[in-house]
Amino acid sequence: MSVRKRWGRAGALAAGLAAVALAATACVSSGGGGGGGSSESGGWATATSAQAGGGMDALVQAAKQEGQLNVIALPPDWANYGAIIKAFGDRYGITVNSANPEGSSQDEINAVNQLGTQDRAPDVLDLGQAFATGNTPLFAPYQVATWNDIPAANKDANGAWVNDYGGYISIGCNAKLVANCPTTIADLAKPEYKGQVAINGDPTQAAAGFASVWAGALANGGSLDDITPGVTFFGQLAKSGNLLKVDPNAATIESGQTPIVLDWDYTNVAQAEKVKASFEWKVNVPSDGLFAEYYSQAVNKNAPHPAAARLWQEFLYSDEGQNLWLAGKARPVRLPQMQQAGTATPELVAALPPVQGTAQYPTQAQTDKAKQVVAQQWATATA
Repeated sequence: MSVRKRWGRAGALAAGLAAVALAATACVSSGGGGGGGSSESGGWATATSAQAGGGMDALVQAAKQEGQLNVIALPPDWANYGAIIKAFGDRYGITVNSANPEGSSQDEINAVNQLGTQDRAPDVLDLGQAFATGNTPLFAPYQVATWNDIPAANKDANGAWVNDYGGYISIGCNAKLVANCPTTIADLAKPEYKGQVAINGDPTQAAAGFASVWAGALANGGSLDDITPGVTFFGQLAKSGNLLKVDPNAATIESGQTPIVLDWDYTNVAQAEKVKASFEWKVNVPSDGLFAEYYSQAVNKNAPHPAAARLWQEFLYSDEGQNLWLAGKARPVRLPQMQQAGTATPELVAALPPVQGTAQYPTQAQTDKAKQVVAQQWATATA
């Protein structure tokens, strides 16, 4: 399991995602990228769409001439980024320089600020939502060709950032060791799961762990304004002996040390693929604690390779790029529209855990408040 679960990488969870639905079925008509024009010099550094910069062919030609793209904090085993980077490089003959693959969202912002206009500065960023919404002055507005497919709640109005992929908190379970795998948050309190339940990371430090506590709150009378019932719930699991004080990873799952793990569904489903030869790792998205988040893309306004940066965005939000994220078990932002259009790969969609209900998304203020509560109460509650 990747370091991207940490607060620095995942940001403030779903902050700023109010009204966004990962499983939304609403569709906006598809069309070309919008946006204004490029700079007075006509350079790609300020082009707000491929059309504004001279068209897609011109963008491809300019990106090939640049010949390089700088990315940062993209683990190759996270959401299929290894395959995505290879596919982009192979298609366009562009060398992708991947810096600090296990870095955090804060590391990305630091790199933008510290490297300025240097040639090794990041061209593009993949950020936790709070880092995207909180740093828009650092980004160059850009609207991809599939801009109209992306719901308004999933993007900055000017294109400074755009949601890319996401997932739901889920329950992974070793069916070889657990006779009846839990399917709801409430199930986790059953005596039969004593010494078996783990959450992916300390909630005061890890995004997945924090989101799990919020899912626990939603399943126990809490709300986006009140995460305390989630802390109380996991405190009860700790006292009953159900909650393990172990940070789960691939090794603990494969050894059976953590038979039940709360984590993002794309991480749990990817884990299921890894261990399927040895045992079944069942994955359920609990309807009683439905909680989700997206990550976001942005272009560095000082990108040393501005055409390649914009071509990268076009690739990611194309059907090919979205299906590559889908192959990584993540839910791409255009998935509902692609399903409607028949361009989402059916077998990849079928591999995703089914979801019932509508996910809830906190505001930045709600997230900040919840983080304070967890920071103050978690250690005592689960001691």
